[in-house]
Amino acid sequence: MDIKSAIKELRNSKKRKFSQTFDLIINLKNIDLKRPENRITKQIVLPHGKGKEVKIGVFSDNLSGGNIITTDDLKKLAKSKKDAKKLVRDYDFFVAEAPMMLTVGKVLGRYLGPLGKMPKPFPPGAKIEKILEDLKKTVQVKIKDSPNIQCPVGFESMKDEEIENNIKNLFDQVVAFLPKKRAQVKDVRLKLTMSKPIKIEIK
Repeated sequence: MDIKSAIKELRNSKKRKFSQTFDLIINLKNIDLKRPENRITKQIVLPHGKGKEVKIGVFSDNLSGGNIITTDDLKKLAKSKKDAKKLVRDYDFFVAEAPMMLTVGKVLGRYLGPLGKMPKPFPPGAKIEKILEDLKKTVQVKIKDSPNIQCPVGFESMKDEEIENNIKNLFDQVVAFLPKKRAQVKDVRLKLTMSKPIKIEIK
């Protein structure tokens, strides 16, 4: 089934009382997950975002705002494992002024690393609006314990063409970083949060 038809069929499935997520599932083959180089975590920017607000934490001693985490804040977090874990869970992504990366790593690295949330560094004084704008449209792709990738490509509230564009873009970028490219894709499926997956063809 092509992408357009799959989106329409899923929209006609049983209605729910909340806006469901469209999830893309890419099943892989001929990939040895015992080899560290095949266990991949990547961040991919979707052209139209996920249709959902993304929370970004900013490690900075030079900026101000509700999402800013300073060196003093990190010193306090170093004394509370509970608060440190909560902070990491509360944000989808992080960015950090380059000089703070070492401190961030020491205090939060053990919690950020396993979740693939280590911050992107930026120079002090840099304009970070573009970085934040891209992160708001970013999804995280993981190949770790099983030979498949599942990640959101949009919400029901988005237009069909936006979801289709996101799907194609995500698929192309995933294929680009696979060692054997498209030859390692077994099949691709699309689903809503509460629906069964539908097999789709991406040309």
